[in-house]
Amino acid sequence: MSGPAPLLPFQPATMSIAQLAAVSYLARYAGRTHVLYSFQLRQRFAWCERNGLDPLVGIQRAHVELSIRQLGDRGLMDSSVVTTMHAVRGYFRFAHIDGLIPADPAVYARLPKIHRDESRTQGLDRLELIRFLHVAQTITVHHGALAYLLGINALRASEAAAVRIEDYADTLRGYRVLHLVGKGNKPATMPLTVPVLRVLEVCRGERTSGRLLLRPVSGQPIDRRDAYRMVARIAKTAGIPRHISPHSLRHAAITNALDAGVPLRDAQIVARHADPRTTEHYDRARGNLDRHGVHFLTAYVAGV
Repeated sequence: MSGPAPLLPFQPATMSIAQLAAVSYLARYAGRTHVLYSFQLRQRFAWCERNGLDPLVGIQRAHVELSIRQLGDRGLMDSSVVTTMHAVRGYFRFAHIDGLIPADPAVYARLPKIHRDESRTQGLDRLELIRFLHVAQTITVHHGALAYLLGINALRASEAAAVRIEDYADTLRGYRVLHLVGKGNKPATMPLTVPVLRVLEVCRGERTSGRLLLRPVSGQPIDRRDAYRMVARIAKTAGIPRHISPHSLRHAAITNALDAGVPLRDAQIVARHADPRTTEHYDRARGNLDRHGVHFLTAYVAGV
């Protein structure tokens, strides 16, 4: 290669084929996905530059396999290797679709196998969730509202931070409902139970519009980083000894709903998972020990 091949704004007259393919591919995405995929492709371009390769033209499957192997040699976990290759595989796939290369060199590249039979997120059991919700309300009204949105309605951190007062003003079929735009820009509507609505109303105070959750000191709207810090503070105050994140609260909402007898299909609706197998991961995580077959086998052999 003659020099670095950075990702540039769309300038087709001066762009190489590799740059054109990258910008065209990234145009499919927005937000954090666009940022992540841009970073992954920059890493890929840099790897090609170090090895004297064009990022697109002339790349063979062996080159892709070698780069995957080197990611593992750097100490990345298998799941991180697979995540890092998401943008690279999509980049080559669409370059092939667009006719920029004769074949996709990544389509048959071997990635580490990831076992996703159960979620490894450290959630909260029923008593811990009850304590977390109670303690959150003793810190500030904003901590309390955040805890209920995450731990009861299973919102993601960014979704909870984006909730506006106007978003839960409607009543449908006798229920106060929350309208939100979730992952992948998918709109969703969910009911607010009386305890949740009570906490949100206390947080709202006399305000009639604007973002619901505010930073207690500055009064500015929180972002997802603030949500992480607020959850960590609640967990510490509640005496929960392990790391708890906003996703831990979402995990707790789903697993405790399943423990309460909510059918898997309804739990999938609460979680807003596109694939029911994702919700099943939570079900396996909560049930592997309590419902493990060895309990029944031991009782059978013992004649109980």
